Amino acid sequence: MSLVKIAVLDMNNNHANEGMRCILQLIRNVQGNDHDQLAFDVFNVRAENQVPGLDYDIYISSGGPGSPMASTDAWEARYFDLIDQLFDWNQRSERKKFVFLICHSFQLVTRHLDVAVLSRRRSTSFGILPVHKTDDGCTEPLLRGLPDPFYAVDSRDYQITSPNLERMEELGATILCLEKIRPHVPLDRAIMAVRFSPEIIGTQFHPEADNEGMLRYFKKEEKRNQIINNFGQAKYDDMVAYLQDPDKIPLTESVILPGFLRRAISSLAPAEQFAE
Repeated sequence: MSLVKIAVLDMNNNHANEGMRCILQLIRNVQGNDHDQLAFDVFNVRAENQVPGLDYDIYISSGGPGSPMASTDAWEARYFDLIDQLFDWNQRSERKKFVFLICHSFQLVTRHLDVAVLSRRRSTSFGILPVHKTDDGCTEPLLRGLPDPFYAVDSRDYQITSPNLERMEELGATILCLEKIRPHVPLDRAIMAVRFSPEIIGTQFHPEADNEGMLRYFKKEEKRNQIINNFGQAKYDDMVAYLQDPDKIPLTESVILPGFLRRAISSLAPAEQFAE
């Protein structure tokens, strides 16, 4: 098999985070377990205005802190130009390029493509929370190994709601998941995952999160105190318990991003590899 090149777009703006460690570990796991010829480069998009070109096969764009609303930052125009080029490439080229957008990146691209409304939440959504599949989500290959609902790490001050159905139809985009059901709250449920095209998908949650690393992170005194002070002891206790449940975060981590990588790698493999 020829070398598959992956561009990892770090959107954390030099803030310490667990997400990048998880993404890179998932790539290494697929590389080692499947013996795939993978190479990856990391681009510090927001802090250093680093944006890759079109010489990669797979693009994974991370979550990150701060506002995803419109800005005049130099990196933003370059980032959206790359997104537009990737859509254009896939429309005219036989060898496709595959993209996974996580949380902050998902919010940015949803805004850029005008497929739904991006807004600030009344309060932060934070925790290990249920994510519910839509009808399209129930047939989505990347979600096939997960129950309905499944659980994911959610950490955001912003949300995607009110889909632009006309624009989604124009793109061929589908909504795959919605946030937890809140019958006592008279507000739209946030859109938690969208397939923008056969090659491009995004989630508003963090499918890369792993239980062991997250557990270590949350048990640090500073982080533990921060969660308890902001969200209460019960929220902290629930998160620690959920991180130790193999049917929650470990399952989500093992299914979505590894499945995305394997499906992309399989699609990129030359046809003669499968010939008898």
